[in-house]
Amino acid sequence: MKTHYDIVIIGGGMVGASLAAALLPIAKELDLQVAVVESMPMPTDDLSHYQPSYDARATALSYGSRKLYEQIDVWQAIAAHVSPIQRIHVSDKGHFGATRLNAEEEHVPALGYVVENHWLGRALLHHIQTHPDADQIRYCCPAEVVSVTPVEKGMQLSIRLGSETIQVSADLVVMADGGRSDLREKLGISYQQVVYQQHAVVANISPDRPHQEIAYERFTDTGPLALLPLQDQQDMARCGLVWTVPDAELDSVMALDDATFIARVQERFGYRAGLFIHVGERFSYPLKLVLADEQVRPGLAVLGNAAHALHPIAGQGYNLALRGVVELAQFIIDARRGGVSVGDAEMLQAYHQSRVADQQRTIGLSDKTMKLFSNRNPMLALGRDLGLQLMDICPPAKTLFARGAMGLDVPAPRLK
Repeated sequence: MKTHYDIVIIGGGMVGASLAAALLPIAKELDLQVAVVESMPMPTDDLSHYQPSYDARATALSYGSRKLYEQIDVWQAIAAHVSPIQRIHVSDKGHFGATRLNAEEEHVPALGYVVENHWLGRALLHHIQTHPDADQIRYCCPAEVVSVTPVEKGMQLSIRLGSETIQVSADLVVMADGGRSDLREKLGISYQQVVYQQHAVVANISPDRPHQEIAYERFTDTGPLALLPLQDQQDMARCGLVWTVPDAELDSVMALDDATFIARVQERFGYRAGLFIHVGERFSYPLKLVLADEQVRPGLAVLGNAAHALHPIAGQGYNLALRGVVELAQFIIDARRGGVSVGDAEMLQAYHQSRVADQQRTIGLSDKTMKLFSNRNPMLALGRDLGLQLMDICPPAKTLFARGAMGLDVPAPRLK
């Protein structure tokens, strides 16, 4: 490993790998030397041996995110294992309000796509490894960044690699190491946090009929449920379930046997998707809104969940992160072409300012929607259901809502 890189990306997951892939097409022309430090070992098998598991966790990609991955030239590989969302059904349990979106009516091939996280990561890594300019990206794994220290020009990193600790300098360090970033704490980056006193219970579940590429958002008096279409597995239809439960009920829900768990989901969700017949392994995580007070410093940028984490109610967290990835890549490219350091404080501040409006809009929408549909006030319930019904019968309003769901209501970053 070299002792100096233009950019060191901490975290080789979906966000970090997407940034590396976005920079790769122009890296040789601009002589960009990039290192990716990842704590997990490098996979040994290629994409042809990929076998998805029934319990694989998944992410909803908006149609706008597909367009971004097309710019990076990796969408074709990702698309091998995605399930398109052709329709979205939004409803309020116990109330009359409902809205339905349809890809055909919005003149797009799909409103979004559901992709298994493991597959998305593997497709990005394979793209980077097999690219003609792959030597511009150096993967360092399994490894751990012990410290990041500002120096006169850029950053100094201590990286634990096997039994040794090496010192590496960089003009720019990009932290894409997730919402539990220890480095964020070590660097003294504070953050604002709203705790929702809820947990997301996540599992894959099978109905007794094909899911017909429909995604559901079902609001209930104890929290929303989302059901996302996944590729079939083991000759069964498969959907990704995200069930929001109050903290006080988490232990009892997680302790349910499969049959009782399925019955509880059925009671909360209803029968629109059919009769649930099988459920896989369950996971849970606390729900909170987190926003870092600093997303850039001289020589430092913070991306993904390390910068902002959202309630999953609208499925926009990763899509927001990806827009930030592509925007940062464009600012880096422009800086390099202009003879400016990729760690330049003024450039990074300009990048951050370009993201503020999108972040505020997306985070605000997620937070306000969660609070609106969690409120049991009868007048608010009547108002939100009237809103859902009016949207369902008003094509312009439905298109505005659909464009927001597809990530097309904000200017798309473009790599050039």
